Amino acid sequence: MSVNLGDLWDGAWRGFDTVIDVRAPAEFAEDHLPGAISLPVLSDEERARVGTIYKQVSPFDARKIGAALVARNAARHIETQLMDKPGGWQPLVYCWRGGQRSNSFATILRQIGWRVEVLEGGYRSYRRAVVEALYHGDLPFRLIRLDGNTGTAKTALLALMRERGVQVVDLEGLAGHRGSILGSIAGGQPSQKGFESALITAFRGFDPMRPVVVEAESARIGALRLPPALWHAMIRAPRVEVEAPVPARAAYLARAYADLLADPAELMRLLEGLRALVGADRVAQWLAMVEARDWLTLAEGLVVHHYDPAYARARKRDDAPTAAVVEAEALTDQALPAIADRLAQVLAQVDPG
Repeated sequence: MSVNLGDLWDGAWRGFDTVIDVRAPAEFAEDHLPGAISLPVLSDEERARVGTIYKQVSPFDARKIGAALVARNAARHIETQLMDKPGGWQPLVYCWRGGQRSNSFATILRQIGWRVEVLEGGYRSYRRAVVEALYHGDLPFRLIRLDGNTGTAKTALLALMRERGVQVVDLEGLAGHRGSILGSIAGGQPSQKGFESALITAFRGFDPMRPVVVEAESARIGALRLPPALWHAMIRAPRVEVEAPVPARAAYLARAYADLLADPAELMRLLEGLRALVGADRVAQWLAMVEARDWLTLAEGLVVHHYDPAYARARKRDDAPTAAVVEAEALTDQALPAIADRLAQVLAQVDPG
């Protein structure tokens, strides 16, 4: 039996005990259905081998070898991953297009007695739905942008507002990047497809009658693009700004970028990339601050001479209304909860349109 994908924002796969991706590991790593686990019936090498035999020898020989490999891998998964599943366990299985790999594995599981289904059209049907939703449709949620110059603790405040019941999506967290030339995060960024699946997961289940708060971003976060449906909703969304004095922002950045400060050589490499924007003399001064481990002065210099001018240029192109401004004198860990409380109160009064 096969199951239709259904509404992407309320995916039919949510009703299954487990969603199993039987594609090769490289396929799974690039992207997969939200919440799926990887139980490949062919490894990357095995998949390449079978494909070569299919093209160079014959489809019949490829199916024979593929069947033997699938059976062997399926047995290993049952012995190591599925042996504890009860008789009423109901998994959903998918491969690239709902073909031989998923149906072969599903047949074996059915023979055991489990109530397994196969996703109609496989991953390809899911990916088509994602593209339709994020590239050709309208985002079915109303947004409010949390704005503010670099160092105003927007990411930390988003997390605190989530704890206060605000519907929040942390775009930088999903993108694995802090959104600037110094914004790289250990572990790197997901693929574009993986990022888009993460967006679907983050928005799914939200109440469309209540606004969703996102951080004000440019059209790219690191190497990743914000898909059109999201970007168009963002540029129309009203802004709530956080304002704080430069010393408070510099102190916050020195804490928030502690991972980068712990790698001075990488920090110096990244600062070299700012020569065209701020000049060689300015970069030389910053490199000397890195050598001296003078993090607060460095952070303040970056705020005044790089980040704030960049924000000013970006805002000239942003004609969305500013619905409210929340001022903060300090951005310490002790001060942030009270700021989040004020933001939550302000956001409750904003009409997202």
